[in-house]
Amino acid sequence: MKLTVYLSGEIHTDWRDEIARGLAEKDLQVTLTSPNTDHASSDDCGDEILGTETLPFWKDHKAAKINALRTRKLISDADIVVVRFGEKYKQWNAAFDAGYAAALGKSLIVQHDPELTHPLKEVDAAAMAVCETPQQIVEILNYISRN
Repeated sequence: MKLTVYLSGEIHTDWRDEIARGLAEKDLQVTLTSPNTDHASSDDCGDEILGTETLPFWKDHKAAKINALRTRKLISDADIVVVRFGEKYKQWNAAFDAGYAAALGKSLIVQHDPELTHPLKEVDAAAMAVCETPQQIVEILNYISRN
């Protein structure tokens, strides 16, 4: 089975690379997509493309809308959406992506540490699986692809 999986969420660790390596080791036909994970590029795209803003709100507003063009398209095209919540930052964008995916009826896998179970209970309730490691995500994708 060939799948397209959108990897949303935390950008400060190599969890996406861990999943890609695990899928390659199992020779799975999975296409991985993700948001722009270059923080500076993502934050500055509005200014760089549409012109510099003096107020932070408008700079962020323009960048968020441009980034949403990519995010909406890739989530819409995905068979499965994986959302990882890291421990260092509150990822409001990840929670938004999870809600958007759920509203579209996408199959959702969530990954986070056990300490985040209570604050993410509504997100977890919308997910088909809640994992703690990238390897668990690989194993789920392996299971549904091969069985």
